[in-house]
Amino acid sequence: MFLAGAAGLTVFVMALLALSFGRPRAVSERRWTWGLGVWFSLAILSGMLVAGVAVGERLVPRDAAIEVHAHAQQWSWTFTHPGPDGAMVEAGRDLHIPAGQPVDVRITSADVIHSFWVPRLAGKMDAIPGRENVLRIQAASPGIYEGRCAEFCGIGYATHRFRVIAHDPAEWPADVPAPAEEASE
Repeated sequence: MFLAGAAGLTVFVMALLALSFGRPRAVSERRWTWGLGVWFSLAILSGMLVAGVAVGERLVPRDAAIEVHAHAQQWSWTFTHPGPDGAMVEAGRDLHIPAGQPVDVRITSADVIHSFWVPRLAGKMDAIPGRENVLRIQAASPGIYEGRCAEFCGIGYATHRFRVIAHDPAEWPADVPAPAEEASE
């Protein structure tokens, strides 16, 4: 789609160039301002908007996402996720998710502004006291993904890290360790 747009834009510019050589008379300043300055810009921006909306809708999967919670406090995270029976289970300092499935992380904060950031999975999302923000992540394969608070939140900021552990979808959430087991790792 972008290649077609680029080709169309190239043809349009070449046509304007050909017209400029074929028409030796001067064009009024007003015609240049409205013709190229306003209408051409609006046409290009409208095309980019339509393309962006179309591509953006395809990028965000609409299937039922698994919902987990990330609660920030100075200087740690508390994660909860659905357990084997469907009830929410506190998972301690690591966030456990199934690989290959969309996961909505509901992010909250107890004290100051923090930021949930896992560079290999998604952009960052702020955790703001009194507000819940949602970030959709999806791990392509099982593994451990490092995360951190990307917002200066006080003296312990440098140690405000966590891990996202993506499990094989067939074994999740049954193979998620209890918080006591996790602490001994």
